[in-house]
Amino acid sequence: MLTILQGKQPDKVPWAGDLDYWANSLIKRGIKPEGFIASDAYLDWHRSLGVGYYLQGYFPFKEIYHDCEVIQWTEGNCRYRKIITPYGELKECWEYMETTFSEAPVEHLMKSEDDIPAMIYFYDHISYEPDYTFAETRNRQIGDQGASLCYLPKSPFMQLVALDAGIMTVTILAYSAPERFEELLASMKRSFDQAAQIAVNSPAELLMIPENLSSEMVGEMFFEKYMKDYQVEWTTKIREAGKYSFIHIDGTLKGLLKQESLVGFSVLEALTPSPVGDMSIHEMIPMLEESKSIFWGGIPGVYFTSHVSDEEFDRHVIEVLEVMRSIPRFVLGVADQVPPDGLEYRVKRVKELVEQYGSYSM
Repeated sequence: MLTILQGKQPDKVPWAGDLDYWANSLIKRGIKPEGFIASDAYLDWHRSLGVGYYLQGYFPFKEIYHDCEVIQWTEGNCRYRKIITPYGELKECWEYMETTFSEAPVEHLMKSEDDIPAMIYFYDHISYEPDYTFAETRNRQIGDQGASLCYLPKSPFMQLVALDAGIMTVTILAYSAPERFEELLASMKRSFDQAAQIAVNSPAELLMIPENLSSEMVGEMFFEKYMKDYQVEWTTKIREAGKYSFIHIDGTLKGLLKQESLVGFSVLEALTPSPVGDMSIHEMIPMLEESKSIFWGGIPGVYFTSHVSDEEFDRHVIEVLEVMRSIPRFVLGVADQVPPDGLEYRVKRVKELVEQYGSYSM
């Protein structure tokens, strides 16, 4: 993995997968013990499956709130947060679904233009302090099984789209109240810049802006106006620190893959090709040739389940490897995660296929 990140050619296409979602579901079902993901056994599990390790969502900083009250509580499967500021209250609710082992917002923190003053006050009154303990533990555990990755904050725009407000509210505000909307983004950036620098200073070798980007949600105009400058600034600072920058693009690609490939990221990660995504692995080659980034992904998560036959799984992975071994600028990965109904033998099968079809000498 590090060989290809350094711009060199290893003997085979590197293979690394995100097993976090799958592992969490196994814990919920009692198949794996509590604390499994943070333990040495988690890395041993990767070794037994033949999977390179790199990703686990970890922000290496703590948020400290000043001059506002933050209340958090749960009711059944719902997780609530209320923020009380001099400019009003903000409230959100995330609901957990037992059938999917995941949660999603059913009430966003920001709902309309009326919430902007409270949002600005909230972000203006957050400070951050380093929290490197887990990163240091992970570095010790990893050994030669992969590399340690930590998160920066999302870009302010994607924080609003993915978490705080949702795409409908964001789009309305961008057009109906552009000056106030940009004032909010500026407040969020001042806050996030503090956290981002703490992340860059962390013990991690790899640093990700976890945008969770999908082109049909954002598009070129929003990207150019609200996201690009933040990404260029922080990829530059990560590179100057001698580390590698990642962006998580786990949705449709046609609208933004070219633009993101020219930002300066070391890696564009979680790229999902057809038949699940909207681009084939072959269509990515011209964009790769214009860029200096590594393209990372290739196997849609559903391919690790019984919804896809063994024959189709092998066919797809072999086709992807044929493209990836043609130029040492790819890492084979899960796009974006092995799901809760993933099959262990499928995960193990990837290493076998890489050994057989992933050599650059072919």
